[in-house]
Amino acid sequence: MNRGRRGEEVFSEKRDYLLFIDLLREAVDLWRVRIAAYCLMSNHYHLLIQTPEANLSRCMRHLNGIYTQRFNRYHHCGGQLFRGRYRAILVDAEGYLLELVRYIHRNPLRAGLVDRLDEYSLSSHKGYVSDSRKWDWLHKDFVLSLLSKDRTEGRRRYRQFVSTEESGEITRFFSKKNVPSVIGSEGFRNWVKRMFYGQKLHGEVPESRLLAPPADEIMHAICSAYRVDKEALLVRRRGMGNEPRKMVIYLMRMLRGEKLEDIGKQVNMNNYSSVSSVIERMKTQIRTDRNLRKRAGEIKDQLLMSQERAWPFTNLI
Repeated sequence: MNRGRRGEEVFSEKRDYLLFIDLLREAVDLWRVRIAAYCLMSNHYHLLIQTPEANLSRCMRHLNGIYTQRFNRYHHCGGQLFRGRYRAILVDAEGYLLELVRYIHRNPLRAGLVDRLDEYSLSSHKGYVSDSRKWDWLHKDFVLSLLSKDRTEGRRRYRQFVSTEESGEITRFFSKKNVPSVIGSEGFRNWVKRMFYGQKLHGEVPESRLLAPPADEIMHAICSAYRVDKEALLVRRRGMGNEPRKMVIYLMRMLRGEKLEDIGKQVNMNNYSSVSSVIERMKTQIRTDRNLRKRAGEIKDQLLMSQERAWPFTNLI
């Protein structure tokens, strides 16, 4: 979520709301994020986003930045619009996804803006109760499938679900003065702390490695794509014969943000500067070689899809 600076309005008229929604739709294509729910209020917004490519900060920087520029240009003002960087909460989708969709969509009711959810057009609620194709960009089918495998029945159960008040747990969570950065079961929270809080990662902990496939899965996927065994990835070969090894090095860096030294250890390369050189060469080759770019994209998509099935993480903003 994000709020206006000093509690000021970030949406002054209907045009502003529609502009922001257009930017959300753009973000789906531009950043390949999945927007499962949103609610826009006059001085803040809530989003529920899944980030298969772990690019939340870039997406939000684009969204907030472009909106601020266009808002200022249209309203003949300047300077900062939002109070600062967005607030992100990592969500255990296993038991909290439906609860958070309801919490977000019921914002206008809690604020006393409407008496019925159907009266509020500036959230994704109407997308959940509509079968119109104009809502295809909204990542709602998975959420509705949690209620029923039949889409019509899923919409009916959704209406029934959001007509009741939020759970006490969700209400207490968001009523805290300092809202925690993770919401989920105790086991989920402990897993996040154990796996990530103790590591010296960069500041984007919720989005940096949580969706990243394990190193052994990257190796396995590349072995399958190139039809080689794992040992082939550990041996230096000249010419095109070492492309699988270079792909491992490249994807370890791109998908996991691994340190150069750690990548080198996993592929039997002692000099970290050599690892860096391989990565840079691969970046250049992927930009210029369509076939290599296609192969890298296919392997990357396969890994990300596999990881989504294994860990259904979602970002609540």
